[in-house]
Amino acid sequence: MKIIGIDPGLTKTGVGIIEVKNNTLSFVASETIYSKPSEPFATRLHHFHTSLTEIIKIHQPDIAAIEETFINMNPSSSLKLGHARGALILTLSLCGLTVAEYSTTAVKKAIVGVGRAEKAQIQMMVKILLPKANFKTEDEADALAVAICHNNNFRFPK
Repeated sequence: MKIIGIDPGLTKTGVGIIEVKNNTLSFVASETIYSKPSEPFATRLHHFHTSLTEIIKIHQPDIAAIEETFINMNPSSSLKLGHARGALILTLSLCGLTVAEYSTTAVKKAIVGVGRAEKAQIQMMVKILLPKANFKTEDEADALAVAICHNNNFRFPK
């Protein structure tokens, strides 16, 4: 089973794909989708959609997980991030994937064992759990962590 994890962001969205065989995790791929703040918002959302669709076509994941966003001090930024996250969830669904959602705390707890872990701890544990992972950004490490979190929480239907 292949799991795609998404760490949504407005300028950088992390994507990580893992494969689970016989209860063993392995790294498949990771990527960061960038958008330019100077572009119109609709263009940025379209870019997230087309880029994620292409990644899904290449790697053919079976299921998806995405991190929930936190509300930050700027309501406008939170709203725009919510739109980006919505576009990503819609893309996953349009590609036929079931989408699970996890809070940042749940992801950190699944990877490090503590809900308030630092970014460096997440990256270190992802590298331990997926020794062949060659993520280039913290967003990719976070996306891989989301995929691992989903694997830890996934229950096969009866």
